Amino acid sequence: MTEEEKIDESKKAEETSLQDSSGAEASVVSEEKLLLPQDDLLSAGIHIGTRMKTKDIEPFIYRVRPDGLFVLDVQRTDERIRVAAKFLARFEPAKIAVVAARLYARYPAKKFCELTKTTPVIGRFTPGLLSNPLYPKHLEPEVIIVSDPKADAQAVREASIMGIPVIALCSTDNESLGVDLIIPTNNKGRRALAVIYWLLARQVLREREEFTPDQNMELSIDDFEAKISRTE
Repeated sequence: MTEEEKIDESKKAEETSLQDSSGAEASVVSEEKLLLPQDDLLSAGIHIGTRMKTKDIEPFIYRVRPDGLFVLDVQRTDERIRVAAKFLARFEPAKIAVVAARLYARYPAKKFCELTKTTPVIGRFTPGLLSNPLYPKHLEPEVIIVSDPKADAQAVREASIMGIPVIALCSTDNESLGVDLIIPTNNKGRRALAVIYWLLARQVLREREEFTPDQNMELSIDDFEAKISRTE
């Protein structure tokens, strides 16, 4: 079983726990204050962390389950998406690079870039892409988004060297060295990544005033979700 599949299994177990506890385990948040209904966020598993935690992510942890799995606070995730979107809206779209090495992060990151007209760096990150001006495909973004600071560690290091701000999707086992803004979330689950990138794309477009808060995007969350091939 892959790491991503284990996360999906944990997500299902967490949903059962939430249902059995009659809502006592879910943080009480007004639906009007969230970018997406809380039930949708929980069913996508964005709150599912790992059995490890770091001091950097501790402020974003809601609770720890009896089996040792750490659960993230969806309200903090919502808040950080808003902050990140407001920050990103200040930049020219082409000056924002989105890095995604993880398999399940690649497709939603690509869809995010298509909608927001930002620069995709999908798959293996080539050393020197940000730090070596002699490299033929050298990029000079003004801010980068990484899907996992562990999987995208080279991008984080080079951005830090070049003084480029880093926004990172972080789970409970991530550290924030080199990261300027944490978005706490399940950064391994297929559905969770689709939801996060969809929400971030929609909020960035709203901050740019490309459409009003009551309008939605043509693409749905399903359109952002990575497809599973027979070889996976």
